Order: sequence, then structure tokens, then C-alpha cells
Amino acid sequence: MTAAILLFGFFGLLALGLPVAIALAGASIIFALVDGSIPLLAIVHRMVGGVDSFPLLCVPFFIFAGMLMNSSGITERIYDFAVAAVGWMKGGLGQVNVVGSVVFAGMSGTAVGDAAGLGTIEVRAMRAHGYDPKFAVGITAASSMLGPLLPPSLPLVIYGVSANASIGQLFAAGIVPGLLLASCLMVMVWWYARRHGYGADAKFRLYELGRSLARGILPLLTPVLIIGGMRFGLFTPTEGAICAVAYALFLGVIVYRTLGFRAICKVSFETVEVTATILLIVAASEIFGWLLTTTRVSEQVVGWVLAITEQKWLILLIANVFLLLVGLAIEPLPAILILVPIMLPVMESIGVDPIHFGLIMVLNLCIGLLTPPVGIVLFILARVGGISFEEAARGVMPFMVPLVGVLLLCTYVPEIVMYLPTKWYR
Repeated sequence: MTAAILLFGFFGLLALGLPVAIALAGASIIFALVDGSIPLLAIVHRMVGGVDSFPLLCVPFFIFAGMLMNSSGITERIYDFAVAAVGWMKGGLGQVNVVGSVVFAGMSGTAVGDAAGLGTIEVRAMRAHGYDPKFAVGITAASSMLGPLLPPSLPLVIYGVSANASIGQLFAAGIVPGLLLASCLMVMVWWYARRHGYGADAKFRLYELGRSLARGILPLLTPVLIIGGMRFGLFTPTEGAICAVAYALFLGVIVYRTLGFRAICKVSFETVEVTATILLIVAASEIFGWLLTTTRVSEQVVGWVLAITEQKWLILLIANVFLLLVGLAIEPLPAILILVPIMLPVMESIGVDPIHFGLIMVLNLCIGLLTPPVGIVLFILARVGGISFEEAARGVMPFMVPLVGVLLLCTYVPEIVMYLPTKWYR
């Protein structure tokens, strides 16, 4: 009965067009009123407690750092370096697309940030060089998935807070899968380019590579600063986010002088807006998750799943399919906050490490950003590429093969995910 009121209340309010945060809080309040044993003041306390978290401080700082990098013209330096490094390969600008996303992922932390920042430059450049717009949009959308995997990943931060897991370990867990996905996408680009007659888009010149590296070395060091600092215990993820902001300001204001007072103010207001939206969802989901836990819905779900099957591989398969379906309708951040209290106990009951499951959940849900009806990354890139949403969806379909392939490898070969967290933190 509890689960029915909460879930039907949430999806009912969502169907009426209410924002996710309002739907979560509304469903919780409806349950409290129906149940009668939970004072409404307790809901207010849970909302405040949900955002009273030190690790959550890294959310606005990582967002701010990414926006500062994007506004200071650093994306063009990253793009030039990627062209010099891999533009000579078959399907040149497609390869540049992937390598550029690997670097930019260390600054944006989200798929949408990658698509809206570096992605717009990449799609326009590929169209200007005669690439099929559907292919340009498809590979750009697929490579944007590196943002949520490679540190500093915003979805992994939200998962870590919700699951009470180490954010440092989650960041480490995303490195190998992220690089594996990048390698698979580059192979896919090579195959597609060979099949459709796309060649290189730049000649390899050592001088040009050195020049672009010199121009971009300081922004390229951003991921090294964040990952290295956490790896050697110099700072926590939250302190690392603050360092990233200071470094971005140093580059934009002092080194490149592309950030003025007005630009910083504009970026600050945008950061506040995005952060407020995220924290409101976090606060509302805290009530929702608390009710699921205190009313023992999570224990009931564990019992239901284990009554169906106790085979670990089958439960993982069911979890993957379920998360992919959820990703079709709900964006990753609210989906993580809603599902962690329900699914994590099931995973722990069959011996899946919370760090391992966090990576699986984030990758599953972020794939939903590339598929209708939500597909926000496709909406952004379809507009940039000048094609319809349906054409963009067809363009990304071939790249679902490496995405789903890496997802299954990470699911059933946990060593891929757990190697660095185990080596660095345990």
C-alpha cells in the first residue's frame, strides 16, 4: 500500500506536467496525509537534512568550474589539440570528437555540458568538412557519454551522496570504463569511415601537435589536478572542486584574459540556477527515499526480486533493462535519487559492491539521454546539426552497439570497474 501511494502519486503528478521535484515532494506529502502518523514538520526537517551534506558542496563548484572553462574559450584550445593529435586518422574529425570529449569530460562532468560546449564546435566542423549530419550528431552524442563516466562526474557525485558511498572511489571507478568506451567509439568511427569513404582531415605534423599542446597544456592539466590531488590525498572531492574553480578563474582571468567581470557574473547566475534545481530535487527525493526506507518498502522489493530468482547474472540483467527503460522517461539525476533506496539493497543482497552498481546505474540512465522521448542531448545536437530529432535518433543508433557492449562488460566483469578503486583506496 505504501509503495502504491508513493509511486502512483509521483507518476500521477509527473503526468500532470509538474516538475520532478514537486512531484516527489507532493507524493510524499500525500502519503503523510493519508497515513496520518507522520507529522508534516518531519517532512520539512528531512528536506533540510537532505541538502545539509558536505559532499554536496562539490556540485555547485564543479558546475561553476565547467561553465568558467566553457566561457573562457578553452574548448577551442582542446579541439585544436585533438585535431593535431588524431585528425590524421581515418574518419579524422570523428576521432577528434571522441578524444576531445575525453579531455573535456574532466571539466564538464555531464553529458549535457559536453554536448552544449565542445559538441557544438564538433558538429559544425564535421558538417563543414562534408560529413553526414546524422553521423556527426550521432558520434557527438555518443562521445558525450564520457562526461558522466570520467571524473569529475556530477551523476556519480549525486549517487555517492544518495548511497553514502565514497565519491573518490566512484571517480576512480569511472576511469577505466570511460577510456574503454572511448576506445570502442574510436574503433566504431574507423569502421564507419572505412565503409563510407571518409578519410583523414589533417596531416600529422609534430610541430603542429607541439604548438597545440603548448596552447592547451594548462587546461589539459585540469583533470590531472583533480584526479591526482584526490589520489594522493591532497584534498577531498569537495576541496578538489574548489581548486578546479580557482584554477579555471586563474586561466580565464589572468592567463588568457578572456573572462571579464560581466562574464563571471553571468556564469555565476547560471550556476546558481542549475544548482538550485539540482538541490531542490535532492531535498524532495530525500523525503521520498526516507519514506521508502522507514516503511520497509526496500525490504519488500528485495523479497520480491529474490522470490523470482536468486541468479546474480539474471538479477543484473533485469536491473539493466529496468534502468534503461527508466532512462527513457526520467533524467539521470532524479532517477538516481529515486531508485537508489529501492535498488541498492537488492544489489547488496546478491553481493554487488555499491561502487560497482553506481557505475552501472549512471551509465544505464545516461544512455537514456540519447533516446526518445527525453533525449535531451539529441535535442541539443539536432538543433546544432540542423536536422530533425528523428534523424538524430537514427544517427546515434549505430553507436548504441559500443555503449551497450561496454555496459554489459562493466556489469559482468566487475574488475573493469573495481580495479582502480581497489588499488587506490583499499
